[in-house]
Amino acid sequence: MKTAKLVIGIISMVLSVFVLFQSCAAGIVNSLEGSGQVSGTAGVMVAVCLIIAGIVGVATRNSTRKGGTLTAAGFYLVAALFGGIQAGNYTDLYFWSFMAWAFAAGFYCRWLL
Repeated sequence: MKTAKLVIGIISMVLSVFVLFQSCAAGIVNSLEGSGQVSGTAGVMVAVCLIIAGIVGVATRNSTRKGGTLTAAGFYLVAALFGGIQAGNYTDLYFWSFMAWAFAAGFYCRWLL
């Protein structure tokens, strides 16, 4: 599972850059349209949670304790909730939220073992 935590963590850190750029663009569009939606800000929060969870997952991959795994799963769940609830017109955020939820499920299953 050490390899899986490393791979998921690296993928999460790389994806967070794409989520950040997309959410910045969505925030600019929301601002220019005056729609009052907060999907761009929610995307930034998802990107921040993904990067934190990825760093925690990579840093604690060799640990025998389960605190780091549970922390990473918690940040992935927070990212999934932010994105799923506040996506609005930024529909790509639903996909990123699903990815965060899948990563959280992987880390949570690892925590149970």
